Amino acid sequence: MIVLITGASHTGKTVLAQKLLEKYKYPYLSIDHLKMGLIRSGNTKLTPMSDDKDLTAYLWPVVREMIKTAIENKQNLVVEGCHIPFDWKKDFGSEYLEDIKFYCLVMSEKYIRYHFDDIKKYANAIENRLDDEWCTMERVMEDNAEMLTLAQTYNLNYIFIEDKYEINIDL
Repeated sequence: MIVLITGASHTGKTVLAQKLLEKYKYPYLSIDHLKMGLIRSGNTKLTPMSDDKDLTAYLWPVVREMIKTAIENKQNLVVEGCHIPFDWKKDFGSEYLEDIKFYCLVMSEKYIRYHFDDIKKYANAIENRLDDEWCTMERVMEDNAEMLTLAQTYNLNYIFIEDKYEINIDL
């Protein structure tokens, strides 16, 4: 089984992937780690500050083929990151789609307003963020609203975080 986890920055994608690793022993791939490995190795002219659309266009073909390989080998894998396109289903035939679960994490505006200090506090729960100055309440609200719209537009599964942060996924 492949589990895709996406969402806006600071929604807890990596924390959820870590929980699934601990519960099910499924390894996970951080698309951010792949991104930084390719950037630091000099295999791309893109940078961490490149446009998200350009990064997704560069990273997704690699991630997509890794997913296909894992399915063909009957291996479990959690893939988490911002660079999963919302039209991802078009890249897989039915023989692959039956083995893929997708989750988009979305925080409500209300949740962000009442818990923004916690969102910032837990930003480094798994990874150390070197530069988190862009993270403002307004930006987090905009990013989450966009994720919700995209998930609804593409009729994809999303987990709406509204009152308290509790995410439990049973595979």
